[in-house]
Amino acid sequence: MKSKEILKQMKPYKPGKQIEEVKREYGLDKIVKLASNENPFGFSPQVKQQLPDLLAQLEKYPDGYAATLREKVASFLNVEEEQLIFGNGSDEVVQIICRTFLEPGVNTIMATPTFPQYRHNALIEGAEVREVPVIEGHHNLEEMLQQVDEYTRVIWLCTPNNPTGVHITKSALNHFMEKCPSHVLVVIDEAYYEYVETEDVFDSIHGLQKHENLMVLRTFSKAYGLAGLRVGYGVANRTVIHSLEPAREPFNTSTIAQAAAIIALDDQSFIDETTGENRSNKQDLFAFLNENKLDYYESEANFVLIHLPISGDDMFEHLLSKGFIVRSGEALGIPNSIRLTIGKKEDMALLQQEMKQKLEGHLK
Repeated sequence: MKSKEILKQMKPYKPGKQIEEVKREYGLDKIVKLASNENPFGFSPQVKQQLPDLLAQLEKYPDGYAATLREKVASFLNVEEEQLIFGNGSDEVVQIICRTFLEPGVNTIMATPTFPQYRHNALIEGAEVREVPVIEGHHNLEEMLQQVDEYTRVIWLCTPNNPTGVHITKSALNHFMEKCPSHVLVVIDEAYYEYVETEDVFDSIHGLQKHENLMVLRTFSKAYGLAGLRVGYGVANRTVIHSLEPAREPFNTSTIAQAAAIIALDDQSFIDETTGENRSNKQDLFAFLNENKLDYYESEANFVLIHLPISGDDMFEHLLSKGFIVRSGEALGIPNSIRLTIGKKEDMALLQQEMKQKLEGHLK
């Protein structure tokens, strides 16, 4: 049997180290995972309370159209139900977009580094990938526009960008959308939307009314804390959604995931409380980094990319031995750095102590 040639050159997604794995390896009782940008405060207590009631009729297939969740999200965003598509996490919506619009002979444009699944799925579909390096963590939007030609099908804009945490400003995105040709689908990935604090942000949902070639991705995996259930969605005009639907698997979001997302969406007090905790703990981290003259990107997400005077792998291994799982920048294409999720206050205080100990003699 012969697989696609491109797959022989690719590696499957490798998740960060898991808690039980690290416990066994280092003989530790407590592990704090700060590598995957999960919500350290869990998920809505309303979901936990109602979870037993969600376990009925598991022998039946889920609603493939996600009708109740669709109605709830449409009302929440003030869009039409036909403007939505749901996926097994927003990752699957990325895959659906690539399956629908990309093929040999066309190209797609993205920043680098950014969320790797854009590139991964585009290559599988045989499209040319045009990557434009970020500048100080920011998308180089002008260069991305320069890369557009008649064969460009999709442009990916991750804001805040993963792994740098930097957002795209309102004026920059307005300018980009005005200049981008209408034959190109512009996908704005807002996986960390709920964490954004600045008011200088593009109103992407409102922008859908003006730009028919715009699509917005959001997820319940990050701020809503439902990463284990996998449900995300895309919002676009009805013509785009109609094009995407045939590429979607028929029962791609589970019954429990749909029900939990509905409950979570109703509990905005949980979002307000936990994003507030994230904001406070992130400011404490910024203060620590400033005090120790460590450079970092001003993140608008629930993680921070920190530049180090040593290898990111060295810091990763040190923190791992102390019970903290983070992401090495070497693995993200940014040497001498780590990306860490903002955790609980007490965990962040201990993490900062361990970082300072490791960097003793290297700090300015």
